[in-house]
This record gives sequence, C-alpha cells and structure tokens, in this order.
Amino acid sequence: MPSLIENYVQVLLNAVADSPIVGASNIQLDKRTNRSGLIRGDLFLGDGSRLHFRELVNLEDQVVRLMYSYHYQDAAGQLIFRYDDTPHHTELDGFPHHKHIRQEGNVAASEPPTLIEVLGEIEKIFLLNH
Repeated sequence: MPSLIENYVQVLLNAVADSPIVGASNIQLDKRTNRSGLIRGDLFLGDGSRLHFRELVNLEDQVVRLMYSYHYQDAAGQLIFRYDDTPHHTELDGFPHHKHIRQEGNVAASEPPTLIEVLGEIEKIFLLNH
C-alpha cells in the first residue's frame, strides 16, 4: 500500500501527465518518512522551456511544504519567473514567500503556490504565446 507521501507524488505525476504542454519530465522522490519527503524534478515543455522545482513536504492533517522553489525558464535558460520561500526579501508582505519576475525585473509578494497551480500558470502563458 502506498504511503501518504507516495500518494502525494502520484497526484503530481498525474497532473504532469495530463498537461498538454509537458513533453517530458523527470520527477524524483527522496522519501524521508511515510509522511514526508523531498520532491524535485524538471518539466520540459514543447517550446524548449523548462520548469525546475523542488518541494520539501510534510503531510500531517494538511500538506505542509517546508521549502519550495518553482523556477520557470525559457529555452535559452533565461528566467521567466520563480516562486520561492528563500528568506531574503523581508520588505515584502507575506515574507518569506515571493515571486521573481523577469519582465518586470523585480520581486513581488505572493502566496505560496502549488506545483499544480504553477503548471496552470505556465499553461496559460504557453497557450497565449503559441
């Protein structure tokens, strides 16, 4: 019987498999306990862009991400956007959660997204540009 963390990863794998823009993926689980683990991976999109992500997850009554980063870059390796919770922008509301945005060249306050939400945001960008 799969553990809670394995079930969580399977939900992510299903979302990636169902995405019309993901051409290939590499997702790995470093299982720590039946309820926790480090999930990391890369999603390779049809236009050559890539989403690199990592989540340190602890599943209690709800999903608790102890650390996260979702780094989306174009085919040339240039940042499009990145969500993370690195504690280096103390001036922002919602510290330490924030989003780096290439077009605006700045950092904005944000709520911590999930991988599925980030993939949805990328799908909207992808479909607008293609």
